[in-house]
Amino acid sequence: MNLFSRPHTARRTPTAPPRATKAPASPTSAPVLLDPALAALTGEWIVDPAHSRIGFSVRHAMVTTVRGAFTEYKSRLYFDGRDPSRSQAELILSTGSVDTGVEQRDAHLVGRDFLDAATFPRMRFQSTAVRLKSPDVYVMTGGLTIKNATRPVDLELTYIGHVTDPFGYQRVGFDGTTTINRTDWGLAYNSRLAEGGAMVSETVRLQFDIAAIRTVPEGAG
Repeated sequence: MNLFSRPHTARRTPTAPPRATKAPASPTSAPVLLDPALAALTGEWIVDPAHSRIGFSVRHAMVTTVRGAFTEYKSRLYFDGRDPSRSQAELILSTGSVDTGVEQRDAHLVGRDFLDAATFPRMRFQSTAVRLKSPDVYVMTGGLTIKNATRPVDLELTYIGHVTDPFGYQRVGFDGTTTINRTDWGLAYNSRLAEGGAMVSETVRLQFDIAAIRTVPEGAG
């Protein structure tokens, strides 16, 4: 039925009321279908630091964007290509490994005004749920721990593809992003500009450019 066409109205007669017309049924969204090829990717994976980037970007002085990354981290990943809801991820980052390309700025970020790496040497993301949003897009919900605060975040991950490299390693790629308000984790330091704005935006965009390698189960091979 064309939902935009006019409904047919029955002719009136002197002895019968007009025939009622049914309202068109509201369309329902089709379920998101899994790519059957992803079933072969089910298993344990780790992030390859040499080909990945876990970074952030934040507006500075309201007119430019500063970008940085965490260069030291550990990971545990489980991807279930048959049932994405069973997938899991844990990522532990060294807060002292911040690199924005400017030593003075890096020292400020790892100091007590922000990450306080001497007291809180690690930050952590632990997934709690995963759902399929579209054939190549997953939403991973989890707890992000910075300093002594844990808050929920939704990380949107886009599946890029998978290959077997020349050395025989199976690789899979994902791009992810989420946006947080740093004050929710106690990173409240700021200074004000003469025009009234903030020197550093409270909004921080986290970026996950992930290349993961399949791990060999113990006893295999």
